[in-house]
Amino acid sequence: MKKLNWGIVGTGWIAGEMAPALMAVNNEVYAVCDATLEGAQKFASKHNVDHAYGSYAELLKDENIDVVYIATPHNLHYNMMKQALLANKHVFCEKAITVNSTQLEECVAIAKENNLKICDGVTLLHMPLYKKLKNIVDDGVIGDVKMVQVNFGSCKEYDVNNRFFSKELAGGALLDIGVYATSFARYFMKSKPSTVLTTANFFETGVDETSGIILRNEEGQMAVMALTMRAKQPKRGVISGELGYIEINEYPRAAIATITYTEDGRKEVIDLGESNLALQYEVADMQEYITNNCGDENLTYVRDVMETLTEIRKQWGMTYSFE
Repeated sequence: MKKLNWGIVGTGWIAGEMAPALMAVNNEVYAVCDATLEGAQKFASKHNVDHAYGSYAELLKDENIDVVYIATPHNLHYNMMKQALLANKHVFCEKAITVNSTQLEECVAIAKENNLKICDGVTLLHMPLYKKLKNIVDDGVIGDVKMVQVNFGSCKEYDVNNRFFSKELAGGALLDIGVYATSFARYFMKSKPSTVLTTANFFETGVDETSGIILRNEEGQMAVMALTMRAKQPKRGVISGELGYIEINEYPRAAIATITYTEDGRKEVIDLGESNLALQYEVADMQEYITNNCGDENLTYVRDVMETLTEIRKQWGMTYSFE
């Protein structure tokens, strides 16, 4: 695979996880930038990054950079992605890729006009297990899919100053963990949801704390999702068809799934990939999209998910001041 020059934006924990993944797949991390040159240099020294910049503008001026990896809070994603695309850089952005579908569609248009690739960091869309399961479902092994159920609950420590609960930083369960649940649901549905029903409880800062969401597409397939940031739930997804169902635990980075066949109760275990290589799979896919000019199917899922998330928040009447 062709080596690409990646520039990391941000030096938080996820950037610290991505740097070794880039090194493993790409054999090099070209650059990093932070709000201060000192912060960028410290990260570069720790992760063997070749170049350090003290501002985003400096990083974008480097004509050698092929791909920008954005690892900043949600509220910054749109502007940073747009600037990178206008600087003729491909973009891999952490989830949620933007805070609404209008922002994403504007970036998609710029990317298409300039033959650039954009992708987000929803790990399950890149795990080998899911690619295998998609083929199994599409081949009708469990019959027509009727229902998808998916949960995600994190019990975040009570802290009104934490980014998870900050409305100014686009906090809330939906954009932080709900993007995984919605991606899971959409991945196994034949088309994007056309009907959305939802209700939510809100944290004292105004962000969504707990929600229930029902999705339905034109084929009549339904998905039921439960999200919360103040109570632990198993990360569990189930795809149910006429002939059987597939269960996946710890689904964001899953490597194992179990198929149960309705007629005789027989179970089949599908074991593929490694959870600890999730970020490497993301990097490998992004580099393939760029090198082979592909990845349109992935972008379709990303766009459908963001459209669904936007409709959910619209029904809640929850907006961010910077939108």
